Amino acid sequence: MTGFLLRRLGGAVFVLLALTVILYAVFYVAPGDVAQIACGPRCSPTQVAQVTEQLRLDDPVYVQYLHFLQGIVAGRDFSTGTGIEHCSAPCLGISYQSDQQVTQLILAKLPVTGSLVIGAFVGYVLLGVGTGVLSVWRRGRITERVLTWLTLAGTATPVFVIGLLLIIIFCSTLQWLPSPTYVPFTEDPEQWAWGLLLPWVSLALIESAKYARLTRSSMMETLAEDHVRTFRAYGVSEHAIIGRHALRGALAPVIALSALDFGSMFGGAVLTESLFGIPGIGRELVHAVKVVDLPVVVGMVLVTGFFVVLANTVADMLYAVADRRVVLS
Repeated sequence: MTGFLLRRLGGAVFVLLALTVILYAVFYVAPGDVAQIACGPRCSPTQVAQVTEQLRLDDPVYVQYLHFLQGIVAGRDFSTGTGIEHCSAPCLGISYQSDQQVTQLILAKLPVTGSLVIGAFVGYVLLGVGTGVLSVWRRGRITERVLTWLTLAGTATPVFVIGLLLIIIFCSTLQWLPSPTYVPFTEDPEQWAWGLLLPWVSLALIESAKYARLTRSSMMETLAEDHVRTFRAYGVSEHAIIGRHALRGALAPVIALSALDFGSMFGGAVLTESLFGIPGIGRELVHAVKVVDLPVVVGMVLVTGFFVVLANTVADMLYAVADRRVVLS
């Protein structure tokens, strides 16, 4: 088990290192004149030359990348024109627009997006897996057909449609809930939960549809295997077969999908954050793309990639816990 975990951790580090190379090449090498982008369209040639010197863009590309990597690992110094500003590790650069360290900007937004992602994740995994199990348990009956139609509708419906319907119904028509407003957990835990309730429900209803379909198809495959027919021949109840054997066989693909979704949602919940006015990483990323703030874009994409890799590494470890044969692979 120790060797398996070390191999997975080593692979995660390698993937993150490769990700930094790709991101640096795409955002800093491919665009062309980074100094002009950083300075803005109205900068004079003298100002562009100053930015080039401050960002050390005259160095060879591989040296610039090593400085970038050094900032992530050990921090680095940036010239401000009038002095030197130290950026502590992990340093992802300094915003062209706000002159704020990107790491600090991300840390300010991370609790907001983390609150949205974790609550929605718990909701859609429990709802999706539960719906899939219920569909298998009631297979061949009207319940299964209704759940199949609902999951198909959920898969085809965009999250902003569900979100708008929830706002219209519960906030405008019934007036059971106030308009969604993000309140930090440390200020008021109750208002924090009420403010995120509709975003959680919106994401849970949409994302749970694919988990229900995946759970159902995986469990149906397991129920068709020879060892399940043997269990039935020995008189094992259908409830025990579904709960102990079919559900366990469906966990591996569910774990894999949930790992990908959990990591990617840290930067991918843009529509939800925009619709409900949540000041998280997704909205900040959209703003950074609009104003071509390259350090913020690179930093947030790298953080999103980090969570994707971290979630998949944890998923690999859960595989090993659920099935010891994975350790030998």
